[in-house]
Parts: sequence; structure tokens; C-alpha cells
Amino acid sequence: MKLTLTHLKEEEWKGKNLVMDYTSEAYYDVSFTTHPEGFRLDVSKKPFDGLYTFSSKEKGYPDKLYDDYRENPYAWGYLDGDRLVAALETASENWSNRLRISELFVEKSYRRKGLGHHLMAIAKEQTRREKRRALILETQSSNVPAITFYLKEGFTLIGFDSCAYSNEDLQRKEVRLELGWFPEKRKKLNKEDILIREEKLEDHHLVEAMTQRAFWNKHHLGCDEHYLVHKIRQHQDYIPELSRIALVDGKIVGAIFYTKSFVKDTNKEHEVLTFGPLCVDPIWQGMGIGEALLTETAKLAKEKEYPGIIIFGEPDYYPRFGFRTCNHYGITTKDGKNFDAFMALELSKDTLKDISGKFHESPVFEDLPMEKVEEYNTLFPELQKIPFPDQWD
Repeated sequence: MKLTLTHLKEEEWKGKNLVMDYTSEAYYDVSFTTHPEGFRLDVSKKPFDGLYTFSSKEKGYPDKLYDDYRENPYAWGYLDGDRLVAALETASENWSNRLRISELFVEKSYRRKGLGHHLMAIAKEQTRREKRRALILETQSSNVPAITFYLKEGFTLIGFDSCAYSNEDLQRKEVRLELGWFPEKRKKLNKEDILIREEKLEDHHLVEAMTQRAFWNKHHLGCDEHYLVHKIRQHQDYIPELSRIALVDGKIVGAIFYTKSFVKDTNKEHEVLTFGPLCVDPIWQGMGIGEALLTETAKLAKEKEYPGIIIFGEPDYYPRFGFRTCNHYGITTKDGKNFDAFMALELSKDTLKDISGKFHESPVFEDLPMEKVEEYNTLFPELQKIPFPDQWD
């Protein structure tokens, strides 16, 4: 089966009806009683008297993509030729910092082939990327096949609504169930658990593979940071004595690479530092490894009396380490611009006080042609290119 995963663009797919028919041999019977101390709720799986069939036509209002009431919807789908055979749509729930799966559809003849699982993995990744508290969805107590799937995917019951669809939902065995999946909370490692050292020749391929995993689909489809690492090592601006890798239990889990750069005013060029990429393997992110790499190498740079570090980085992350936007220092990009992601760190008090002008990073960052990146990708395990709503392009 050769299917194509694609972003279902709103301008092309808005209003697309999704046929959500299903059959079920059982249902989850929801009942509750009131007593002086409160309420007692029971949700028990029971068999139907015969086979229960749900039809979208009988529902009266079809499921469809990009409904007007949804907040920031975004959809993916699997196409068999031009035919949509599976789709998943998410929508923001910003007031509670949750992400909702607003539609999940797999055509009947394409079920049990892993498409739902693959689409669910994408929704979980979006939840992590956007730092959402939970991924949530709605299903019906009569749809046991769907509930069984969601439970296998790690969802749990978080609530119910006994009159979402009619005033007889309890009697009709079609109670709205709310299910939720919660991203794993990662515990910060102790400093002594992280080994930080210089990179060796035999580390190169493993470091690049880790870098590729760290940045894959992060800013755009695929990534080029692993190829950048390869190019940096060969460039005259590379500073290996500052660059480091991080290991946990002998496994390479992170890396940081430094290059020379400069700030140019009317009369003089002032040498400063740039690092990038700074990366951590996705399964080790959020455990303090990036912080350890940055703290250790900034200390080394200070000892070597570099005045400061200038980067293009994530404005929600780097200020916690003392980075400030470059406009505080009278420094702009080479195009004369300033923005939140353009930041600088003084390595000692006032070391950037007398440095101002336009920032120029190493030309190695501009030498990343797409055809060379794609060729270099063949040296690593194949990874799927997946669009996400927070990508730059």
C-alpha cells in the first residue's frame, strides 16, 4: 500500500465531509447516583443486544474539516492517489493550554493498517512541540472500537457529558466521553550524570545523527543542521576548543558548536562568538542537558576572554541564561534589523559595552544548498518529513 502523507491545507480542504460510520458490539454504560456525601459514577462495558450501527447520515450534521468554530485548526491526511483515506485535525484550546483532536477519520477499508496510529503520533508530537498540558478528544460511549484504540494510544477518561447530543444520551447509550493523553514529565538529570567532553573523530557520525533527530521537522520539513555540523568542522571559523558533546551512560545525547563571528562598526571589527547548533536528542530534551552544555562552554569562553556570544535562538529559552536582545547593546543584524530571536550574552560585566554595529556570522551558515543536504541525508536512517503549524515555511 503506497499512500502519501500530506498537510491538508485549509484553502483546499475546508468543508470536506468525513464519513464516520462504525459498528460496535458493546458500549460503555454510564450511570451516576446522588447521595448525601456527593455523587457516585460508574462506567462499565456492556454488550449491545445485537450489533449497533452508527451512520453519519442519521446523525444529521456531518463531521467536516476546518469547521468555522474551531480555533487554529490544522489537518494532515493520507491520500491514495487523489482520494482521502485517513485524516486527523487538531484545534487549539488556548485558554486551557490543551490541544484537541477535532477529527480523526480512517476509511473503513483502510482500517487496521496503522494509519490511525501514525496520525496519532503526529498529534502527540504537536502537543510536545507546543508545550501543551494535554492532548484531548471527544468520543461516544457507544463507540467501543474507537475507545479501545484510544486506550491503546495511552489516553484515559477525563470527563463525560450526559446531554451533549440530546437530552436522552444516557438512555441512548451515546454519552460524550472526554479522553486525554498527557506528555511525559521528564526529570532533570543531576550534574554528575552528564559527561561533557570534546568531540573525537569517531564521534562525528553519531553526533550528526543525533543532531538530525533533534532538528528534524523542527523549523521546516526535514532539517539541515546535521549537514551544517559537518561543514563547520571543516571551516576556518570553527572553534573546537570551545565546542563540546554531552553523554549520558556512554550515549551521545547533545552537542554545541562554536564559530568565530564579529561585530563591525564604522572603524573596527570586534570578534565575538556564535554557537549553533546547540542540540539535544529528542528523548533527552527537558532534562537539563542543553543547559549543562551552554553553562560549561560559556565558562570556557569567559576564561579565554571572549567578550560575548551572539546567537539567533529561541526567545523563550535563552533569556534564562542571561541572554538579552541585541538592541540593548546597539548591535543589529548585517541588514540593520533587530528582533526577539537575535540575542547576546555578555561573558563578563560590560564586556559588550563598547561593542556596537552590525553582526556578521561565519559564511559557513550560508553554505547549505538543499541538493547537498538531501545527498547527505542518504548517510543516515530515513526520517519522514512531516509539516507542523509552527514551522517557518
